[in-house]
Amino acid sequence: MSAVYAIENVTPKSHAPAARKFEVACSTCNLRELCLPKDLDPVDMARLEQIVYARRKVRRGEALFHAGDSFHSLYVIRSGFFKTTVLNPDGREQVTGFYMPGELLGMDGIGAGSYHGNAVALEDCEACVLPFALVEHLSREIPALQRHLHCVLSREIVRDHGVMMLLGSMRAEERLATFLLQLSRRFTNRGYSPSDFHLRMTREEIGSFLGLKLETVSRLFSRFHEDNLIEVNQKHVRILKIDGLEALLASKH
Repeated sequence: MSAVYAIENVTPKSHAPAARKFEVACSTCNLRELCLPKDLDPVDMARLEQIVYARRKVRRGEALFHAGDSFHSLYVIRSGFFKTTVLNPDGREQVTGFYMPGELLGMDGIGAGSYHGNAVALEDCEACVLPFALVEHLSREIPALQRHLHCVLSREIVRDHGVMMLLGSMRAEERLATFLLQLSRRFTNRGYSPSDFHLRMTREEIGSFLGLKLETVSRLFSRFHEDNLIEVNQKHVRILKIDGLEALLASKH
């Protein structure tokens, strides 16, 4: 679909294209509060739904996009978990983030015209494809969409700053406690349990993200378990004392 053709077809229509007939519309999606602007009127919602002209299924271990790929689209995760990675100068893979349903991927490609890192599925996933030419076009006409994009960009900047703090100033136990607490808040925002969840990522991947060795991550999980802060059964984690994890962050160095 060319950008010109797509833009000409973003106006409201009386019925959805055949390719969408059996798909869940944005207006009825249970993730709409997470990835769409709030309080859109029906006309703007109908126009916004025309952006999502395809969904991509990505199997575990496959990439949604690779570093260096030309940037054309943003992606909203509909189901599953992704990790983003870059290659260090020595060739080692560095995990830069973990993303869950309702979150946007691909923002790093806006400036340079190509994706900076890789987005790899941690399990079988599905993502909505948002051609950026359409997003830009509609954001100029729908102020709520433009504000929403600015908010998303702002969150990404804040998240990057948070990672820098994790890697630069926190002790190992504070890094893991912060990671678990952030996951808890993100699950809560999606209507899931804040204290009982399954980790889609490996401990090695957690260590790469937190700047810790695998042995350190495993030791800290065992320590938190022994201190009755969490219960761990392989990848299943149950937080027993959220205030206990928060206390680790409040303790003095």
